[in-house]
Amino acid sequence: MIEKVFEAIKEERSSLLEHPLYKDIKTPEELNIFLQHHVFAVWDFMSLLKALQNSLTCTQSPWVPVGNPQTRYLINEIVLAEETDINAEGLRQSHFEMYIEAMKSFGASTVAIKNLLASLSSNNDIISAIASSSLPEGVKQFLNFTFEIIADAKPHKIAAAFTFGREELIPDMFTSILKNMELNFPEKDLSKLIYYFERHIELDGDEHGPMAMKMVEELCDTEEKYLECIAVAKEALEKRILLWDGILAEIKTKTLTV
Repeated sequence: MIEKVFEAIKEERSSLLEHPLYKDIKTPEELNIFLQHHVFAVWDFMSLLKALQNSLTCTQSPWVPVGNPQTRYLINEIVLAEETDINAEGLRQSHFEMYIEAMKSFGASTVAIKNLLASLSSNNDIISAIASSSLPEGVKQFLNFTFEIIADAKPHKIAAAFTFGREELIPDMFTSILKNMELNFPEKDLSKLIYYFERHIELDGDEHGPMAMKMVEELCDTEEKYLECIAVAKEALEKRILLWDGILAEIKTKTLTV
């Protein structure tokens, strides 16, 4: 089944991995633009992850066993690393917090992501918060897709977006980004950014990617779910391409988002 999904999304996946953005980040200003957009994908990934955990495990009291124990194990293992991994200083930290610190160490603004998170403290309607924000259109579309999939509350569809739009893709995608950073910024302190990317390449390539694949196989137990998985995987990749297009367009105009 997984092989058929890959065949169905081959075109979108290739377009994303061959996107010109990777080679067009050549200056610190351009890397800042990338980071200020990409941080939203780092953040909303955690919401996909927690939506899966809420669907596939018991996260309430009193506890009762929910679903397949193997699937519970897979999602809990991924949550453990994503929420409480070891950072570059040997301390426990979520990957999102690592990314924020890496941005700060490079001098990239975190104002936009902080503003969105602050708006959620007074208004828990994420779709309204996105709509009323001044975020770039590509970021808005990317976030809207994520939270629409979550609101649909179908675990197999959330798992498809999580797996084929994130976990499976990240090693190849981040390797391209990492190579470009190391080539173009030898004089900058990129240690925290490099640690973040290398950690994801390691985890997702060796552990989380294969775990996510198994989770999809467990959840797509009918032909209808399998077809929905393909549709969601395609759209997840298309939204990422649009996000990359938006970053590239902003790089071309050399305009920093704030």
